[in-house]
Amino acid sequence: MGRYLVKLPDVGEGTTEAEIVAWHVAPGQEIREDDPLVDVMTDKATVEIPTPVAGTVVTLHGAVGDKRPVGSELVLLDVAGQGNVAESTVPPVPEAAPAKTMAAAARTAGPELVEGPPASQPAAVTAAPHRTGKPLASPAVRRRAWDLGIALQFVPGTGPGGRITRQDLDAYAAASARPGGPAPGMQPDETEPIPITGLRRAIAEHMQGAKRHIPHFSYIEEVDVSALEDLRGALNTRHDDRGHLTLLPFLMRAIVRAVADQPDLNARFDDEAGILHRHRAVHIGVATQTGNGLLVPVVRHAEALDLWQSAAELRRLADAARAGKAARAELSGSTITITSLGALGGLAATPVINHPEVAIVGVNRIAERPVVRDGQIVVRKMMNLSSSFDHRIVDGWAAASFIQRLKRDLEQPALLFVG
Repeated sequence: MGRYLVKLPDVGEGTTEAEIVAWHVAPGQEIREDDPLVDVMTDKATVEIPTPVAGTVVTLHGAVGDKRPVGSELVLLDVAGQGNVAESTVPPVPEAAPAKTMAAAARTAGPELVEGPPASQPAAVTAAPHRTGKPLASPAVRRRAWDLGIALQFVPGTGPGGRITRQDLDAYAAASARPGGPAPGMQPDETEPIPITGLRRAIAEHMQGAKRHIPHFSYIEEVDVSALEDLRGALNTRHDDRGHLTLLPFLMRAIVRAVADQPDLNARFDDEAGILHRHRAVHIGVATQTGNGLLVPVVRHAEALDLWQSAAELRRLADAARAGKAARAELSGSTITITSLGALGGLAATPVINHPEVAIVGVNRIAERPVVRDGQIVVRKMMNLSSSFDHRIVDGWAAASFIQRLKRDLEQPALLFVG
């Protein structure tokens, strides 16, 4: 028998570390070659690390949420044969810690609550029944109750007509502070620690970096999409065999045309080197909500796709992202991003730029609204575009010109197919 140490491999693209997001094995478990050991995540892509050999798991190195550098130890195995490490270099396996006493376990318990007071302790003061009307109290007493976090409807009042006095409030607060738990109907003031790990932590770090590095400014414009919606409906009816078209393929086509005239917006800014990298190809990231958080799959070479090809690629990438099967290359390399909440899009937003890009276009909800056309009030299908820009690269005039170009092409969709 020998020992085999599995280390974190280089998962590509210059990655120096990865976060442990899920273990598939436990100490003492027998595994076969190519069985999954652990899922690690880097740059929003989750990678499954298999075992290169069969054996028995001895120890795991790292907990869920830990970040491990490339080349660090992950799993120690007992294997048939020599293994890959000498016995003298294998760290000793820690002995199991003695079981905690019940008192120690109670001291280290998490957010679970013990119902009722111990038998040896007096019960808490019986609270007044829950009032259905407004409790009587002076403004000063109400202010003090607010500061103490006490709901006055549970405090028994001894003043005239059941009025709650300051002494009543202080007595109730003192009684509630003694062992025995809160009064009936009141939730205990407990907190539950939720570690932010995996994709959620990657999103948080990415957003924090974007806001820290990029001086955002936003530009919001309304767009009359009545003609576009009529065209979209006609195309979906006439060519239903080619797939369903949403608004996004039309917006992607409008962006491709607009950045051809404003290449600084189809770019990535290396702020450390002070270099703006313009891209001739248009790789559009599309923010997609998944069960694990926000991902940004990338529609590559959008300039070469027609409406139905764009729609098909959007569906494929969204399905892969939501199933957790999107490849690393499909989640990186965008040059400009679209974000949309669909029917939940609201009236306006201030989207965060997908660093290191310099622009993001936000799509809000389409709604019928009364507008003035040729001196007449008419009902039109209106939508706002809420977009953000990196003010180090994009001036206000350039941002406004870009959005106005999108507005023109979306309001007169024939222009998307001319020239």
